[in-house]
Amino acid sequence: MSKLRWGILGAARVNERLLPAIVDAHNAELVAIASRRAGAAQETLLKYAPHMAQQVQTLDALEPLLERSDIDAIYIPLANHEHAEWAIKAMQAGKHVLIEKPMAIKLEDIQAIAHAAEKYQRQVMEGFMYRFHPQHQRVKEIVASGKIGDVRFAKASYSFMMRPARMYRLAHHTDMGGGAMWDIGPYAVHTLRHCFEQDPLSVVASAKYAESGADITTSGIIDFGDGRRGHFDTSFECSRQSEYTLIGTKGGLKCHTVWQLPGTNDVPVISWWSEDGSRGEEIYPASNHFVLEIEHFSDCVLNNKSPLLTLQDARINCATIEAVLQSAATGQRVDIRV
Repeated sequence: MSKLRWGILGAARVNERLLPAIVDAHNAELVAIASRRAGAAQETLLKYAPHMAQQVQTLDALEPLLERSDIDAIYIPLANHEHAEWAIKAMQAGKHVLIEKPMAIKLEDIQAIAHAAEKYQRQVMEGFMYRFHPQHQRVKEIVASGKIGDVRFAKASYSFMMRPARMYRLAHHTDMGGGAMWDIGPYAVHTLRHCFEQDPLSVVASAKYAESGADITTSGIIDFGDGRRGHFDTSFECSRQSEYTLIGTKGGLKCHTVWQLPGTNDVPVISWWSEDGSRGEEIYPASNHFVLEIEHFSDCVLNNKSPLLTLQDARINCATIEAVLQSAATGQRVDIRV
């Protein structure tokens, strides 16, 4: 096959970006979208890809989509606490699976997903679209050049003011996947791990909570060993931040626009500086990292390649977030164990 045939399991808001990405990817074909809410699948399709209304099927139940023989891969944007259940069901039905981050909210659920992937010989990946933007490879090249020396500190900041339409993010306790840490926190934690390319050892964190038990704001420090530390800051009550910074022994680097949605006015910019007085700034053309993510996963399935983002990567990210939430709840430093 030259194109991977996709189905979408859920009519969540993130389809604003992922649905058109599947349609636009050169090696993907959107076949159907399903939702348990009557009419929601059709409404989503007409809203985000109206020109596909005649080609794409819409369903008012989830199970029938899994039963279709004309679908090879499933994208799962359901509620965070439902990801594991439906990913396993999809693999049992013979489908490859791209799971919207977080892959799961319990480490044991990711172990179950990994077991199903091995048993049914299916590809599965966590949906961190930002990793496919070319600017992050350029960050690695600048660091490798020695311009900023040995990286000792990194900070990842992701925040925006909560709008009324997004209050559902605070409806559930963190134990059910609600709040900032399970929503935007996975990006910040994943980015810090990408900066250091080392497994995190421990974390100390603090949070502010809504009445539901969902965190509105969570910040903390992750220990990567040998004095290397990463600071993350995630919030639904601060002006927009979408950036990360690296500080080395000779200078620093900032990636100004990281998890931003394609089509905004923000332009990808990398700036760096050294203690010898040299400075640089590089501006990149807009790049739809959602499309790049879909093309990557489709290529992996079509050509039997291993995804860039592994199940072990998902395990470590989940274990780190679990430790963050435990630390914030107890006020204690928590070791990260996978």
